[in-house]
Amino acid sequence: MTYSLTWDLDTLFPGGIHSPALQAKITWIKTTTATTGDLLDRWDVTSDAPAFQQFKKLITQLQKVAAGLDQASLFVTAIGSADIANPAVAPLTNQLQTLDTQLQAVSDKLKKVLVQVPDDQFTQLCAQPQLKSIAFTLTEMRDAGKELLDDKTEALIGQLNLDGKAAWSAHYDSLVATVNVPFHRPDGTPVTLSAGQADNTLLGHADAQYRADLLPAWEQAWTDKEQLFADTLNHLAGFRLTEYRAHGVRDFMRAPLKDNRMSAATLKSIWRVVADNKQVLLNYLDRKAALLGKRHAGWQDVEAPLTIPGAKQRQFSFDQAAAFIIQHYGEFSPKMAALAKKAFTNRWIEAEDRPGKAPGGWMESAPETNESRIFMTFTGSPNDVATLAHELGHAFHSSVLADLPYFRQNYAMNVAETASTFGELIVADANVRAATSPAEKITLLNAKLTNPVAMFLNIRARFLFEPRFYQLRQQKLVTPAELNELMLNAQKEAFGHDLSTYSPHLWASKLHFYIDDLSFYNFPYVFGYLFSLGIYARAQQSDNFEDQYIALLRDTANLSTEDLAQKHLGVDLTQPDFWLAGVDLIKKDVAEFMRLTDPLVHPTTPA
Repeated sequence: MTYSLTWDLDTLFPGGIHSPALQAKITWIKTTTATTGDLLDRWDVTSDAPAFQQFKKLITQLQKVAAGLDQASLFVTAIGSADIANPAVAPLTNQLQTLDTQLQAVSDKLKKVLVQVPDDQFTQLCAQPQLKSIAFTLTEMRDAGKELLDDKTEALIGQLNLDGKAAWSAHYDSLVATVNVPFHRPDGTPVTLSAGQADNTLLGHADAQYRADLLPAWEQAWTDKEQLFADTLNHLAGFRLTEYRAHGVRDFMRAPLKDNRMSAATLKSIWRVVADNKQVLLNYLDRKAALLGKRHAGWQDVEAPLTIPGAKQRQFSFDQAAAFIIQHYGEFSPKMAALAKKAFTNRWIEAEDRPGKAPGGWMESAPETNESRIFMTFTGSPNDVATLAHELGHAFHSSVLADLPYFRQNYAMNVAETASTFGELIVADANVRAATSPAEKITLLNAKLTNPVAMFLNIRARFLFEPRFYQLRQQKLVTPAELNELMLNAQKEAFGHDLSTYSPHLWASKLHFYIDDLSFYNFPYVFGYLFSLGIYARAQQSDNFEDQYIALLRDTANLSTEDLAQKHLGVDLTQPDFWLAGVDLIKKDVAEFMRLTDPLVHPTTPA
């Protein structure tokens, strides 16, 4: 079957960026937010008891507005990602952020109102059939309300945020659109690469020398604008820290842990396991370097493909990738396969390789139409197929929640990365099994091992960098030179001082540091990866995996991370045992890679 490389956004809002339907939705969101706020102002818990009809109406409207805002935001983000130079995107983004601020003000007021509800009435309220399924969210909101300031101050903070965190985050996108990397094609022809194209080439090009030549040009492109990026990062983080202080919070890790419904003990357990077991991946990188004819791998080699004599470099067409994913998803879950096929058939995916697109990849849900949209750039490598499977895993997660109330669909990032990584694991394993020779198997194992390397080493470096930056930012503006030093030291520590080159400007080139509504956009990936490894191991031993998996996913916005694992897996995440089971799978892959490559670096001397 032939599938389109570009997505269809008309099912969200027909007519493009100037869609009348989008404008109508924006007007409706603004009006309904105001009426919901008025309803909240008039609500009295005692007179509304025992049926709580007014509260049910209020909560229904609040969820509908939030879903509509998500739908509109996805649409505008999608257009901006596919065409980073589109001048109509920024004004609409700002308009939607303003609406989000207004909705947040109503939500904050509701949180404070819930604090005032007596315990017995709150228990009675949560027991209502229409509200019972979102009792966990209502309880979270009530707890959060205890930390809020007065309404006027919270509203002011929200308004200031439009020219604070949100503005600096949007400014980052504008800056990235201006980053160009002057370089040359493999044949020597001059070419100017966008940030996204250069990033894909640096990490994925098959020619080691070409990658090595590109790295200095890549770093120089960010060096040329490093002061602008440093200003952006400093002010975004500075606003966040000021907001924390206003709420009496001094620990900048408190919010990201709370956002992920996760304890510090669980995070500590994860990083302990990572630190204790990273050597096996450093050994793998040393072997990879030897295969490249080097003593040590460079930054540009860490995720790179390998060219092994006798190995056919497998390339997928988009249609082949779709068929491969659908087939192997189906081996674990027919429902996952059906969702993937629906995404390809209904054009939920933007994958065309062309200039003018944003770097990276993402999946976002469209809650009003029970759809998703996936953004990436597909070049045909096995890694691209794995990335596509990753994003489709996200889409499957959203799909199994579609019939639940909106509040029950608001799962945290760490468990979000579980479903996506599980989907990626299925395809990566299938790629390895499909190898027709030892040489091809080496190249595919190498592709698969980029994931644990990213989690244990690259993302570990990002995590080491971020608290050190925040600690320094609490005292002063951090200069580009200091940011480079912080990042370089973090990378050296994470990689055991084992690389020949590094990327000190990763703090500038990595979007994750500039996302306004979430800080520490790093450890959830590691959690999701290791959590999915544990689930994957169980899936291979279970006869009713699909039902168990869907049951776990449907609870991801209804329990703390630790309670979710205990209920569905019977494990304690604050202890290393569960995480180590996933590490064993990594070690197994590395051992196979070492076994297969040993003759290539230690050839037998003829007698």
